[in-house]
Amino acid sequence: MTPPPLAPDAALFLDFDGCLVDIAPRPDAVVVTQALRDRLAALYRRQGGAVALISGRDVADLRGHMDGFEGIVAGSHGAELSLRPGRIQTLHRVDFDAGPLHAAAHAAAAPHPALLVEEKPHGVALHYRDAPDLRAFVEGVMQDLADRNPHLVLQPAKMAVELRPGGVGKDSALAHLMTLEPFAGRVPVFAGDDTTDEPAMAEAQARGGFAIKIGDGPTTAHHRLSDPAALAAWLDASLN
Repeated sequence: MTPPPLAPDAALFLDFDGCLVDIAPRPDAVVVTQALRDRLAALYRRQGGAVALISGRDVADLRGHMDGFEGIVAGSHGAELSLRPGRIQTLHRVDFDAGPLHAAAHAAAAPHPALLVEEKPHGVALHYRDAPDLRAFVEGVMQDLADRNPHLVLQPAKMAVELRPGGVGKDSALAHLMTLEPFAGRVPVFAGDDTTDEPAMAEAQARGGFAIKIGDGPTTAHHRLSDPAALAAWLDASLN
């Protein structure tokens, strides 16, 4: 079902990869157009600042791609929060050194150059987009790392498996932001494309708002758009 128009008093929460931008072969290869930057700036003004990005990427990485974005950024699946550029706070209580985890992931992936290790401040992701036949291998590697790091949880994603702190998620990030100005008291709207977004979709709908699934696949969202271009068109229609 096509989503209704975005109300000016709604709180807008957006995923990044596969939602605002097309998924790229490598996380660092995404294309952020000036049209996207202008769109988000216009939405930020229209929604009175109630626009936030909630992503699996870490905050520094996402801010780097979206320099100039004035809104709040929640990164690492809700483990990090940036209320404004240049400031990052941690939202989880897991105290660990990610260095050995990154090293172990690189060592496991070394025999397979097509695999990509994505280091994150609070975890690690192993991508197999360029080697889909290695899915079982990647799942086994990450399960082994999870067994050795019980303070972390497995997070399946599109053509990747991630380890991240437990007790946080995109849903908890949305819930936390809804307690802050300028989001408090508004109706939440969340758009995302991956299984990692489903809890936030459910959270938005439980709060009387709605969610938009971008792309194919099963979802709890009541609305769906085909791809990032369709989401861009829907957002632009709200600005006209």
